[in-house]
Amino acid sequence: MRFGLLDRYILKIAAGAAVILLVGLTSVIWVTQALREVDLITGKGQTVLIFFTATLLSLPALIAGIAPVALFMATLYTLNRLNSDSELIVMNAAGVPPRRLTRPFIVLTLITSILVGWMSLGVMPAGFRALRDLITLIRADFVANVVKEGQFVSLDSGVTFHYRERQGQALLGIFMQDRRDPNQPAVYIAERGQSAEADGNSFLMLEKGTIQRESRNQNSSSIISFERYALNLSALTGDSDGAASGSGDGDKVIYKPRERTTWALLNQNPNEPYYKIQEGRFRAELHNRLSAPLYPIAFMLVAFAILGEARTTRQGRAAAIQIAIFLVGAIRIGAYAAWTASVRSPLAAALLYILPLGTILVSALAIGFGSRTRVLIDRLTEPLIAPFVALTARFRRA
Repeated sequence: MRFGLLDRYILKIAAGAAVILLVGLTSVIWVTQALREVDLITGKGQTVLIFFTATLLSLPALIAGIAPVALFMATLYTLNRLNSDSELIVMNAAGVPPRRLTRPFIVLTLITSILVGWMSLGVMPAGFRALRDLITLIRADFVANVVKEGQFVSLDSGVTFHYRERQGQALLGIFMQDRRDPNQPAVYIAERGQSAEADGNSFLMLEKGTIQRESRNQNSSSIISFERYALNLSALTGDSDGAASGSGDGDKVIYKPRERTTWALLNQNPNEPYYKIQEGRFRAELHNRLSAPLYPIAFMLVAFAILGEARTTRQGRAAAIQIAIFLVGAIRIGAYAAWTASVRSPLAAALLYILPLGTILVSALAIGFGSRTRVLIDRLTEPLIAPFVALTARFRRA
């Protein structure tokens, strides 16, 4: 495919708009998420470097989610600009078919799909895994260096920590209550404890104490005495889906599906206890990653199928843009619903591929058949979009 002057001109406009939209949207959403993590500095005594590291590790997930939307908006902007400047009309009059104009958009779409695939399949799970490890280190540092003598401090949802006094690097009079599992609360009491690192995990080595466990399902309780006990602080970073064991048995952190590499998901051990409990989440995560590169292609083709031909009236352009936004929004909501349903049903996982592939096929046919398909799409979608057009016109008059 040889690129001419026209292709380079369109690609320059579309690529510039896509980059600006991607950077702008990602920055805005990143800032809103970063503001929620200010507690790392104010409440947990971490440095600004740790704060930015923790927040930047979420960027791959943001880019993977925003890039298809940025491409769609850039396609709308470029086509609307070409139409507003009458350039589409001149191209059509010169005998340039609409499908000929897809070439620069296809190049930009392939670049976006590769970016989304790279982020979803490789960078994003690595970022989530690094974030989990960083939180583990922050948690260990929080226990050993930030908690003040004599204070009861909440370390996590349902976890309360206290120590009486510090003696060098050791903590004396340790008390910890773990109520993350309401059916099996546990209380740890020890005369002495000290932080330690082993195999990439953080531990609090307890000496001379007891563990009091209660099983509310069986209406029973037990008390275990120990001379030395390794309390796994890494396990305290687990959340409600059971991705980490809070039993304090010293096992390594069990990474959640989103924190595992794509290769690990493809070669998952079916006998792993955590996999047996969360098999649906593993399936949903894998298929969500594999289908992610298809959505930029689908979104771009939807925009081009509806706006790729010249429209001579402002009302027609506005209605076409609203139709495109409505369809892409419906596809995105449908994909989210399919991802959620795939946790429970293997058949629902197929919808993650059917939705974008079906959209690609229909849009390609619409582009290939040209104005006849555009008229048909307008007739089918006009009843759905008419209320939004009328509402927009009313606000403009006001």
